[in-house]
Amino acid sequence: MAELLELREVSRSFGGLRALQGVSLDVRAGEIAAVIGPNGAGKSTLFNVIAGSIRPDSGSVRLLGREISRSRPHEVARLGLARTFQTTRLFGRMSVLENVMVGRHVRTRAGFPSALLGLPWTHREEREAERFSRALLSELGLAGEASRAAGTLSFGKQRLLELARALATEPSLLLLDEPAAGLNIVETERLAAHIRSLRDRGVTVLLVEHDMTLVMQVSDHVLVLEAGKRLAEGAPREVQSDPRVIEAYLGPAEGETRAQG
Repeated sequence: MAELLELREVSRSFGGLRALQGVSLDVRAGEIAAVIGPNGAGKSTLFNVIAGSIRPDSGSVRLLGREISRSRPHEVARLGLARTFQTTRLFGRMSVLENVMVGRHVRTRAGFPSALLGLPWTHREEREAERFSRALLSELGLAGEASRAAGTLSFGKQRLLELARALATEPSLLLLDEPAAGLNIVETERLAAHIRSLRDRGVTVLLVEHDMTLVMQVSDHVLVLEAGKRLAEGAPREVQSDPRVIEAYLGPAEGETRAQG
């Protein structure tokens, strides 16, 4: 499989804080990759750099072979990247269907002038956007909620709605930022099934997640960050058993603490 996303020696600082220090990562087309690490490891900064929300101080980010480290978020989105956020960012007063259609409009041609003129092709495009959006809602079990205000949904369903809106852009690469945060066990299991189905439909997934059970269930490849640096990388089982990773999450063993003291 070819690399869909390539990061090379990416660094980013905020004042005196070095959030990322020479991080490299390859994400291959058709795989599910995960970035994990303790709080403050640099995971969110890495996501924001990839999505174009933050520009790196140095290093390169390439999506589908194109350098995007200086691109704006909407430009990156048009290249095929979509993302969700730690805190859902839905339009609460708009309907569930309308929220998904907002995402779909990234793939439509109609702008304000053509819509204002009411050209026939804009009506066809809008009908197609609605059909596509309803199909996504059905796939994610939200068809019965289409007319409800997004803000009235349960938290778990809001998470699914945000996923549907991201998928409406037909991304090549989907960034999931803490998708299991706030979900119960049943909702997390359903989320895992949805993530695996994304791979089956040809969407490459990169997720940041604290729920290690979810990460180990769905991931093909895992990058571990600590204090902005690469700590470990590899298949889930390899990473899970790496002593450096265990220490980063749980602290040194009692004997090691005494020896160092």
